[in-house]
Amino acid sequence: MPLFQNATFFISAHKLSDLPAQTGIEVAFAGRSNAGKSSALNTLANHNRLAYVSKQPGRTQLINFFALGDERFLVDLPGYGYAKVPEAMRRHWQMTLSSYLSQRDCLCGLVLVMDIRHPLTPLDRQMLDWFCPSGRPVHILLSKSDKLSRSAAMLVLQSVRKEVTQGWGNCTVQLFSSLKKQGVEEAETIISQWLYPPASESPEHQVPDTVA
Repeated sequence: MPLFQNATFFISAHKLSDLPAQTGIEVAFAGRSNAGKSSALNTLANHNRLAYVSKQPGRTQLINFFALGDERFLVDLPGYGYAKVPEAMRRHWQMTLSSYLSQRDCLCGLVLVMDIRHPLTPLDRQMLDWFCPSGRPVHILLSKSDKLSRSAAMLVLQSVRKEVTQGWGNCTVQLFSSLKKQGVEEAETIISQWLYPPASESPEHQVPDTVA
């Protein structure tokens, strides 16, 4: 899809005061370190080096903005959990991420990437607790779905979908594999609807009518 293939690096922010002015519409990508978040961004953009991928979890230590044009942005948030980082950095990330997710007015939706083999970790649930009260939508990518058989992956999909619907609402869930390019079109469609809502609707805080 040309929309995501045009993504280019815009700016990095270490703290909230470094964030760009709220003049556009943003979709944020979040996920546990090593869940495949950067790989998912690269796959959607069809760009192997758009978001940095490292064998060492936790290397994404800034909020990275990628411009799509027309004041639309994809935002790569720092990975959380697992990474061997100083406690002061952990506290900084926690404060910054929670404030960004709860207070950023131009943020229209959250893509939450989870390793299908380890979905809904305590920190994933914390992210949902921070963001879902805003009423804005969440789309969960169950990444690395190629690591499971089709039947096993479908069982995880159904289980996660049921739990998030009951616990948080306003969440959609899908299978995704950067390696096999599985689920790319589905993810692109949902994110595009957030970034470019129908002209009859307000571009802010779009909420779908149904929960998948």
